[in-house]
Amino acid sequence: MRRRSRHPVDLRTAVGAVELPNPVLCASGTAGYGTELAGVMDLTAPGAVVVKSLAAAPWPGNPAPRLDATPAGMINSVGLQGPGVAAWAAEQLPALQAAGVRVVASIWGRTVAEYRRAAELLAPHRSGILAVEVNLSCPNLDEGEHLFARAPGSTAAAVEAAAAAGLPLWAKLSLAAPDIVAVAAAAREAGAAAVTLINTVPGMVIDVAERRPVLGAGGGGVSGPAIRPLAVRAIWECHAALGDLPILGVGGVARGIDAVEMLMAGACAVQVGTATFASPRAPERVCAELAAWCRRRGAASVRGLTGAAHGSAEGPS
Repeated sequence: MRRRSRHPVDLRTAVGAVELPNPVLCASGTAGYGTELAGVMDLTAPGAVVVKSLAAAPWPGNPAPRLDATPAGMINSVGLQGPGVAAWAAEQLPALQAAGVRVVASIWGRTVAEYRRAAELLAPHRSGILAVEVNLSCPNLDEGEHLFARAPGSTAAAVEAAAAAGLPLWAKLSLAAPDIVAVAAAAREAGAAAVTLINTVPGMVIDVAERRPVLGAGGGGVSGPAIRPLAVRAIWECHAALGDLPILGVGGVARGIDAVEMLMAGACAVQVGTATFASPRAPERVCAELAAWCRRRGAASVRGLTGAAHGSAEGPS
């Protein structure tokens, strides 16, 4: 029997000026700071690995328990525990570079000054880093507890501060913003080369036997398949309004078809997070399934999928 030839698929994509071999990345907070998962996955297989968010100084994080399963994902309150930028650059980054991993650093801060300091500490190491994801969507302190991503002004201030890294900036935003399109526009005007949509969604789980929250910090962030429709809508709205702004989609990507959906909504790349807790090789599988989907439908390049749904539908109402 004559074998049917496989349709070649060009998986290459670009997030602004950052060229990637494929559009499936490891999301921040789910693949560690360095080569922790090297024994169970090929860290060079994803388009890039976004490391766990780093502050300028070491940070202890939240009290245990920090994770719990939910019916369609999980909830976490790790609290951004980390060694700080300097320790990471000295102890983790060299191993990532030696392994040939495409690295995206992630930074956070409680104040605009802390974002600037974290970026300054990254600057000497920029030759080994593709971009910086500016995590604006976690609780921060700057004249009161809030999310920087909740308002255009605070988002812009933090993005401008992060420019000290001298690297392309990806602003990670939150659905806590009353108008996420306005925040995304502010991030772009402040110098962000792309936006990452979305972070976890606030939630809580109660231990009914003990009559108290399961997580040590009380509430936490819900992730996994349950939030994927929320992420898809945020991507759709931002692409419809800001079509030239690159978007990285994240939130519940566990299958190749999930990646297709986010790309069609307007993303140019996606990140896999919660799925790696169940299967560390999930990013590789998602990429393989995405390629297979493209072959079955004769799609020669994944770049052609970005925003494809906008030409055939009215969109959300």
